[in-house]
Amino acid sequence: MAILPIRKYPDPVLAESAAPVAEITPDLQRLIDDMADTMYQAPGIGLAANQVGSLQRVVVCDITPRDEGRNLMVLINPEIIAASGETTHEEGCLSVDNFSAEVRRNACVTVACLDRQGRPQEITAQDLLAIVLQHEIDHLNGTLFIDRISRLKRSLYKRQVKKQMRA
Repeated sequence: MAILPIRKYPDPVLAESAAPVAEITPDLQRLIDDMADTMYQAPGIGLAANQVGSLQRVVVCDITPRDEGRNLMVLINPEIIAASGETTHEEGCLSVDNFSAEVRRNACVTVACLDRQGRPQEITAQDLLAIVLQHEIDHLNGTLFIDRISRLKRSLYKRQVKKQMRA
């Protein structure tokens, strides 16, 4: 198991769409394990393969409070097949340093995917899990949460990043 470097905005891989996984291989299983270790180490509650530089449609997440153990979810080729309601939640991201913002999302989603053994799954989620799934699937589509906030807030963040990169 390895801790992978997390790509940070404005890394171009974060704006790319990930390709569907065609086959569950030992390399894919290793990527999943490394992504899980990286997410827990960060610490975060979700991680998409783009964030570690792999353009495969793979997500790991775990919204279980730290003191209650681990409950890793692995989603391969996740796709939102139903969505309803609306909620607003303060979001941050391991790839977007030192910034969070209110993001409007669906309150409930149903996601079709494969588990790490390649078995079809359907997950219906609400509250925090629904938000995390939408956030991570956005990553697989090359979308960051800052793409979903006002142009003004986004430009302020981009200016802050440019200033840090020059420093």
